[in-house]
Amino acid sequence: MSIRIEEALVADGELVAAFRRLLPQLSASAKEIEAYDLESIVASPATMLLMARDENDEYVGTLTLVLFRSPSGARGWIEDVIVDENSRGNGVGEALVDEAIRQAQKANARTLDLTSNPTREAANRLYVRCGFEERTTNVYRFSLEG
Repeated sequence: MSIRIEEALVADGELVAAFRRLLPQLSASAKEIEAYDLESIVASPATMLLMARDENDEYVGTLTLVLFRSPSGARGWIEDVIVDENSRGNGVGEALVDEAIRQAQKANARTLDLTSNPTREAANRLYVRCGFEERTTNVYRFSLEG
């Protein structure tokens, strides 16, 4: 499978449709995404929405790269890596992660972090294969919903 990675620069109907198809494959509880949600992500200087297209020019995956500065230096964070279920095992995830690494290096980030549910065995193998190391740390979440 031939994969091309591009940064989404416009939240057009094609992008919205792709996310409405892809997002439920990441989380059954995710709310349906609207164009304005994607517009704010695309417009933000802190986020880079990477999209994978196949040889038929169809969206087959996505990754959100967050780049930010803190007092300890520039850092990157990967969120919402989604590969379409029909394209898994074809290098889509690796191509997305490789491009995120390249973009983080270009931004002079000191580190690039992500979290992954231990039950997502293929995803966890991908991250190790791409050079990520598991850290011993606590992850805390404070929910601002409800």
